[in-house]
Amino acid sequence: MKGPACLLTYYLEHRDLDWKKEIRTSFPDAAQAAQKANVDNPGEYAMMHLNQRLAEYEFPLLLSAEWGQVDRLLQLLENPKTPKLRKAKVLSLLSDLQAEEALAKLTKLLESTDLQQETINALSGAGADSIPLLIDFFETSKQSKIRAAAAKALGDVAAKSGDPRTIPPLVRYVSKILPGLKSSEDIDFPLLTEVVWAIGKSRWEESLKPIGQLQEKIWLIFDNSKEMADLREATSWTYKQLDLDGHVS
Repeated sequence: MKGPACLLTYYLEHRDLDWKKEIRTSFPDAAQAAQKANVDNPGEYAMMHLNQRLAEYEFPLLLSAEWGQVDRLLQLLENPKTPKLRKAKVLSLLSDLQAEEALAKLTKLLESTDLQQETINALSGAGADSIPLLIDFFETSKQSKIRAAAAKALGDVAAKSGDPRTIPPLVRYVSKILPGLKSSEDIDFPLLTEVVWAIGKSRWEESLKPIGQLQEKIWLIFDNSKEMADLREATSWTYKQLDLDGHVS
């Protein structure tokens, strides 16, 4: 059964692109739903719920991202009435855009938002100018999830820009933990796995030795957990990316 609906269509330069999307209420019968909610006017009740569904619909966000309308996305981030989930979606879209102009506002947002991890991910879309800030978060944050987000963002920037500043801090982290890595208890799996994936995004000669040593150590540790499997996969992939000459030969 289907309930009250709103039909959206998409026109570009006055041409119908034959794109249609129905947004419907969660209830099939407006009269029954209104009666259950003790509301006298079923039509107004249905329209109220349709408006709520439209406010949650992501197509306008996707369209703004597709058209590179960064300003519109940033305005939503700054609007205190924008729901948290929608802000998270906006930040996700910004991470895929080459939006250097977003850096200043994202930096300011980091000071006040509870979506700090998502904001750090979005910084990767701000390009090479975000590198010093990302390195600072990676090296100084006391929260593992924030450091992991910064590592992932650095890897994304490395893949897009090839900037040589992105990888050395990540390699230093691996080199630092190697001497004390003797069991699974010595490993921060979410952080180390993101660091290793990121290192493989750019071929820096000095990365090969510590990644090779890490690969040897984690295969000597008896651990069949999914976390270890994910780390081993990341390390194997990264080593192959760094050792392309040896891999080809």
